[in-house]
Amino acid sequence: MNFKLADLHHHINQLKESDQTSYYEFLKVPSMSVGLYKLNKGEEDKQQPHTEDELYLIIEGKASFQNGDEITEVSQGDLLFVEAHKEHRFFDMTEDLTTLVFFSPAEHANK
Repeated sequence: MNFKLADLHHHINQLKESDQTSYYEFLKVPSMSVGLYKLNKGEEDKQQPHTEDELYLIIEGKASFQNGDEITEVSQGDLLFVEAHKEHRFFDMTEDLTTLVFFSPAEHANK
């Protein structure tokens, strides 16, 4: 399977144009899944801990991020690792936030 950067931009635009979802998964194999997650400025991040490890790459935007007891400011280019079952969330979005999210194994594979 092969993706080009232009494909990612296409997926980002699809997600931004959608009023119905904040997550768009575009790759899923047993060992991992990849998608885009967006939160608008001021929106509440309602996600719960997952049964999979996660890696977030901040594509655009600025926010604070809670990863367990640690809180950090995040912006474009930051890479965040979250262990499975760990409490985490984005908050205080000062700009619309778009992230590339990797789950390993694939999201919901451990349920």
